[in-house]
Amino acid sequence: MKTVSIVISAYNEEGNIEKLYEELEKELSKVSNVAFEILFVNDGSKDQTFQKIEKLIEKDSRVKMVNLKRNFGHEIAMTAGMDYAKGDAVIFMDADLQHPPVYIPEMVKSWQEGYEIVLTKRVDNVATSWFYKLCAKTFYWLLNLLSETKIPESMPDFRLIDRRYVDFLKGFNEQDRLFRGLLSWIMPNDKVKVIDFVAPVRFSGTTKYSFIKSLQLAISSITQFSVRPLRLATYLGFAGAACSVLLGLYVIFEHFIQHNPTPGYATIVSVVGFVGALQLITLGIVGEYIGKIHMEVKKRPLYLADLIEQNQKDDHFEK
Repeated sequence: MKTVSIVISAYNEEGNIEKLYEELEKELSKVSNVAFEILFVNDGSKDQTFQKIEKLIEKDSRVKMVNLKRNFGHEIAMTAGMDYAKGDAVIFMDADLQHPPVYIPEMVKSWQEGYEIVLTKRVDNVATSWFYKLCAKTFYWLLNLLSETKIPESMPDFRLIDRRYVDFLKGFNEQDRLFRGLLSWIMPNDKVKVIDFVAPVRFSGTTKYSFIKSLQLAISSITQFSVRPLRLATYLGFAGAACSVLLGLYVIFEHFIQHNPTPGYATIVSVVGFVGALQLITLGIVGEYIGKIHMEVKKRPLYLADLIEQNQKDDHFEK
């Protein structure tokens, strides 16, 4: 009998854990000829999330927990879950119930039919404001404009991946990672299915992604999958030089042909301000890439975690 691991990222989700488990129990009972492993990843929660999951472990041997020693972030939490998952396929989802478990039977059925990757597409999010939706659309437009790896819009980390691709993804060593971007990089042209879904309102708690965190993720995503911003910095330099030359020619023309000299102070301030802004933009773009190189060459372990299951607790230091 084949096994499917369900990797669930959780950070301060104490109000959702029990409800999520109830929903999972109901939906997993509809699937035959498949064994399930329910693997929670506690991403350094500061509330009662750890204790809630521990109680589930005591009553259900299928439930396990990867307990990260501190908050390493959503991408690393999914990576840790993937490292510990033992299933022939792995389903990734969040613990906030905005990735509805009701779609899991369909995902498993599609996998059994031969699809190696089953994605979900969020056609609507009833809890999201129009401003956030506009920002998301702008982010994906900009990301795909600048990136060589195209990342589909509105396809969250709620997905099933066959063991073949899980093992391949485990070979990536970068510290700063965007999981959906890595998956898009290795995505096959066939054997992929997409399931539409509507994200419901959170059952409990609030989103952990503030506007600032979302903006940081956007900048990080662009620099991870493209060097085009570096080329853009070069183009801005050429554009700035061209504007300066044109402005100089115009000043000469106005002075010697029209005999109407432009006041020198305004011209100097305009040119210096324009060139200075271009330099700062260029330095900022280059700095983003140098910062990533700085973090990557350290080769630090991605996380420190315990694996907790019934009657067993192992310490692990993962790279």
